[in-house]
Amino acid sequence: MRLRITPEHMQQMAAHVAACSPLEACGLVAAAGDAHSVQVFLIENELSSPTHYSMQPHQQLEAFMEMERQGWELLAIFHSHPNGPPTPSRTDIAEARYPGVAHIIWAPDATGVWRARAFMLDGGVVTELALAE
Repeated sequence: MRLRITPEHMQQMAAHVAACSPLEACGLVAAAGDAHSVQVFLIENELSSPTHYSMQPHQQLEAFMEMERQGWELLAIFHSHPNGPPTPSRTDIAEARYPGVAHIIWAPDATGVWRARAFMLDGGVVTELALAE
C-alpha cells in the first residue's frame, strides 16, 4: 500500500519536527476521498518529552472537528523520534488506537536530515508502507 502525501505536506511535517527537536513532535494528516493528503495539523506535544508524545487535547479536537466540517478523513498520525530510530517503538505499537490509519515516524539520518517512514500499526502487527507524493 502507498501513502500519498504531497511534497508541501512532507515539508510542513519536516519543518515541524525539526523545530520541535530535541523534543518529540506530533500531528495529524487529513485526506480527501481519494486518500491523498489535503491538510497537515501541527499539534503540540503536551508532554514536552524527547521520548514520548501526547497530543494537546484541545488542538487534537479542533483538528478532528475541522476534518469533519470539510468531509475529510484521518489519513495519518505523525510524530518524531529525535534520537531515532525511524521505526515504531513498543510504546507506539501498544498505544496505536486508530485501525487503518497510517503512522508516519520522522527521525534524523546520520547527516542530521529528517527522514520519514510510514507504517500501519494494527493489532500489534507492524506493516511498512511506501510513501508516495
